[in-house]
Amino acid sequence: MNDTIQIDVDKILAQKAGKKARYVPRFIVSYLKKIIHQDEVNYFLANNNDKYGLDFIRSFMDYFNNSFEVRGIENLPRGGRYTFVSNHPLGAQDGLGLGLILGEQYEGKIKFLVNDLLMNIPQIASLFIPINKTGKQSRNLPQQVAAAFNSDDHIIMFPAGLCSRKHNGVIRDQEWKKTFLVKSIQSQRDIVPIHFEGQNSDFFYRLANINKLLHIKFNIAMLYLSDEMFKNKNKKFVVTIGKPIPWQTFDNSKKMSEWAQYVQDIVYSLK
Repeated sequence: MNDTIQIDVDKILAQKAGKKARYVPRFIVSYLKKIIHQDEVNYFLANNNDKYGLDFIRSFMDYFNNSFEVRGIENLPRGGRYTFVSNHPLGAQDGLGLGLILGEQYEGKIKFLVNDLLMNIPQIASLFIPINKTGKQSRNLPQQVAAAFNSDDHIIMFPAGLCSRKHNGVIRDQEWKKTFLVKSIQSQRDIVPIHFEGQNSDFFYRLANINKLLHIKFNIAMLYLSDEMFKNKNKKFVVTIGKPIPWQTFDNSKKMSEWAQYVQDIVYSLK
């Protein structure tokens, strides 16, 4: 059995802040442990250390008592390779939920394009294509993305990159990046739109908006995604799968950014 992965806020602070970590007030450290649910997360990881891939995700869903009502399952295409794109309302249950739903339909032949930080969870690392957007490895980003789209696996993407935000009372993704279209066209993959119904707390959205208003570079709201994950325990989510959009649709009649908006609009029309 592999060593059990555990989250340790004290160790993370020591690694990131070095000697300055000693000056971080203990009440702040305790608060960080609370909002990320360190003890609960470590309990789950310790008890599922021997499970990998879809089995690990199933255990996650059982632990959080989450379930899914999947609509439009008949729209899932067979044969070929596809890019599945979805809105990103939550941060945990939506990603893992889609991984489970599509993984079961396609015999585990799925890959997510994700921030490489998630590779620190070895139980599901096999499902990820790590994308390091900063640092020395960023120069390899185009090759990493190309390799993913040229593989035989189906690709799952959240084109917004960040979780949905709330503006004027409406919860919706921010601008979708065009990468999913450019690479899907190059690899001749049809696009399958998916809408995931769910939302985080009002506190999360207020914090995210304050973060943006103050032009703070660090995504403070991200620290609370673990807390939001626990707030979404015992919930059932509706997932709606739309009809595939042929890659040939995305011609020169629109800019790629406009086509990306077009697909996002289709996703939200599924709601």
